Amino acid sequence: MTDGGTTDGSVPATGHGHDSGHGSEDDHGLPATTDIRRWLVTTNHKDVGILYTVTALFFLVFGGVLALLLRVQLWTPGATFLPALSYNQAVSAHGLIMVFWFLSPFAFGFANYVVPLQIGAKDLAFPRLNALSYWLYLFSGILLGVSFFQGGTFEGGWTMYAPLNLPVYTPNIGASTAVLALMLFTASVTIGSVNFLTTIHRMRAEGLTLRRMPLFTWTILLTVWMMLFAFAALLAALLILTSDRLLGTQYFAATGHAGSLLWAHLFWFFGHPEVYIVFFPALGVMAETFQTFTGQRLVGRKWFIAAMVLVALQSFFVWMHHMFLTAINLQIKTLFMATTIGISLPFDLMVFSLIYTTIKGRVRFTTPFLFSFGALILFILGGITGVFLGAVVLDYEFRGTYWVVAHFHYVMVGGVTALVGGLYYWYPKITGKMYDEYLGKLHFAAYFVGFNLLYFPMFLAWETPRRDFSYAEAFIPFHQLSTIGGFILGLSFLIMFYNLSKSLVAGEEVGDNPWKFSTTTEWAVPSPPPLENFPGRPTFSKGMLEFKTRASGASELAEGRESVADGGEGVADGGEEMADGGTVTASHDHDDDHVSHASIWPFVIGVGSFFVFLGLSGIQEGGFVPGLEGGFYLGSALVGGVVGGGGLVAMAHEEFYGPTGPFGESWPFSGVENTKLGMWIFLASDVVLFGAFIGSYAFIRVAEGWTNWHHLIPAAHVPLPGLINTYILLTSSFSVVLALVACERNSRWGLIASLVTTFVLGVAFLVNKGLEWLHLFHVNSEAFPQGWDFTTNVASSTFYLTTGLHGLHVTAGLLVTLYLIWRAWNGAYLDDDRPVEYFGLYWHFVDIVWLFLFPLFYIL
Repeated sequence: MTDGGTTDGSVPATGHGHDSGHGSEDDHGLPATTDIRRWLVTTNHKDVGILYTVTALFFLVFGGVLALLLRVQLWTPGATFLPALSYNQAVSAHGLIMVFWFLSPFAFGFANYVVPLQIGAKDLAFPRLNALSYWLYLFSGILLGVSFFQGGTFEGGWTMYAPLNLPVYTPNIGASTAVLALMLFTASVTIGSVNFLTTIHRMRAEGLTLRRMPLFTWTILLTVWMMLFAFAALLAALLILTSDRLLGTQYFAATGHAGSLLWAHLFWFFGHPEVYIVFFPALGVMAETFQTFTGQRLVGRKWFIAAMVLVALQSFFVWMHHMFLTAINLQIKTLFMATTIGISLPFDLMVFSLIYTTIKGRVRFTTPFLFSFGALILFILGGITGVFLGAVVLDYEFRGTYWVVAHFHYVMVGGVTALVGGLYYWYPKITGKMYDEYLGKLHFAAYFVGFNLLYFPMFLAWETPRRDFSYAEAFIPFHQLSTIGGFILGLSFLIMFYNLSKSLVAGEEVGDNPWKFSTTTEWAVPSPPPLENFPGRPTFSKGMLEFKTRASGASELAEGRESVADGGEGVADGGEEMADGGTVTASHDHDDDHVSHASIWPFVIGVGSFFVFLGLSGIQEGGFVPGLEGGFYLGSALVGGVVGGGGLVAMAHEEFYGPTGPFGESWPFSGVENTKLGMWIFLASDVVLFGAFIGSYAFIRVAEGWTNWHHLIPAAHVPLPGLINTYILLTSSFSVVLALVACERNSRWGLIASLVTTFVLGVAFLVNKGLEWLHLFHVNSEAFPQGWDFTTNVASSTFYLTTGLHGLHVTAGLLVTLYLIWRAWNGAYLDDDRPVEYFGLYWHFVDIVWLFLFPLFYIL
């Protein structure tokens, strides 16, 4: 069963109570925060948020050290501080680490900690999946680190353009490991996206409508919607690239331009939404801190939200402006120039909203506000310079130069500026201690000077070629200023680390709410919050924060002035408006509706995944590298598969109590249970994954010539095996329906028979597919004397990889079917058929996908 309810397994549930952070173990069975075991088994959203934040800061240091190495190399043109290939690896790894392993995870450390508190939830909808998302993130980063010791990591740039991403140009095993690490990271993102979307849509407190939701939570909601679809496209690109590197398929082959263009389309369909995926949480921090430190509700709040929604939608329609220098025709380039300039207009509205909020309020220049205000200034400059790149003619001149580097960093690291402000803003809530304000302001001063000294000279030296350490001598002063700025920026973070660590040990203790005008719900509970967050069930049904107690059904009004859901102005009992937005405290009754907080299995699955992907990196041209080295990689994959698979089975059978919801507002999904909604959201992501594969097939086929495609396919590739498999899968869908009918009729043997039938039909599908593949592998004709396998041509590559991906989905479904049969044999599902229903959704989706693949690959 899933995290969203109870299960009837053999592992005892964790206990209940609040974590004091002292002693060896609380009455949840969750060790104290001083015990290392706590951090291996915890599923609590606040602990996971801390893990994300600390790990992201580690990757900030990792990527920052690489950046400083680059700046030392660029002190003079053509310097050899690093060998040429090492420089390329440092450039590539720096970009990958900062964009993937630092920026988004840093923001989602705050999201994990704060969002459930802001919406009145005890935890995320699926706590164990939340922990699993973190462990996959951590081990994906470790895997990237391992790639440096496998002959060198990826050296083709963080965008991994084809054909440089192929083994002929980047042959190191470490390059494949870097791609696999990114794939594992993408799996983490997908799990987290499903979790956050389900939580925010289903777990909001009573009275907390979407319209009244805090702005930081709004930005996270839009961010995870973008992540769900953008990272699915990236996963498709990475799966294809992994196949090219490990199996020898021909998607991104160097011959012709179709492969290079295909990679660019897939990558930038992800890549441009990624800019807003990174920046939106920073925008949410800016909105929260501007409201808090001006004492003023955000001016034009509803238009601010509408502008964010518009940007989130538009972000998927601007990707081709990254491809203006390709052979795309001028009409399409002009269209994408218009969409690119158009997406800047909603940002103008948001910028003016923040500026007017500052003008109308009473500003207090605290450290969080300074970083947020600094981020606004930096983003304005980054946005203006980005509009230059949105014009086709100017892009022809600026593309591939340091103008792009400077613009990119003013936007992305400008977002980091706000996130650092968020770290200071929520630090008292997370730790219960106040940071040193003087050191915080000193950090900001050094940061702001270092930032502009590092990146602004790049605009002046814009003719420097990107990713090249040779440049004209006229630009030496600018690059030396940038290098000095880089070291100042790096040293500023040492001030931050000293400040936060010193404050954690000896900082001033704070109460529930150290900020005078903060009004969102996280400030209504102690600092740090208790394990289950709230003294009762939060409600905003009367327009103010209350806590309902389970025993009496009564509502306990929050003492003092009221919290309002949207962080705006509160209303006192007499109806008088509160100019300062209100402060909040809470009564401390206890709610008996407890949830579990500990499970070791997400960690175990993460370990298994690490070894599986490490093992896969040793595959070259369809087989493991020869000798003892190949044996190590094979053994790693096998051990990882056993550990990870065992962890999955154990987690599925573990007795675990997760928050069920809804507790109030859940529009537009009020009639959909948590796990069912999670399944629908996952399948929406899978639609994009298969859509990217089908789109890739269509793109390459059009490039090769739609009718010429038939010359790449042997006559032995006939429709009959595909037709037989179509009937098999349609019949298997019917047997899943019969399984649900058997549950409704309380027929144990009918349920088992239906599930066994589904399993047999699924196996028959795979056997038939395997026989077809074997036949095609060994076909012997004049046109294909060596058979028709993965590496024969691009047509064979698209056929095997797309139908193979579908076959993996069938295999996953069969493993779940076996588990369902075992559980049904023991009497499960007759009184609760939801697991069978959710499996049916997945199985029907897989069958529907085949209905698209059959005509594409067998008839057309």
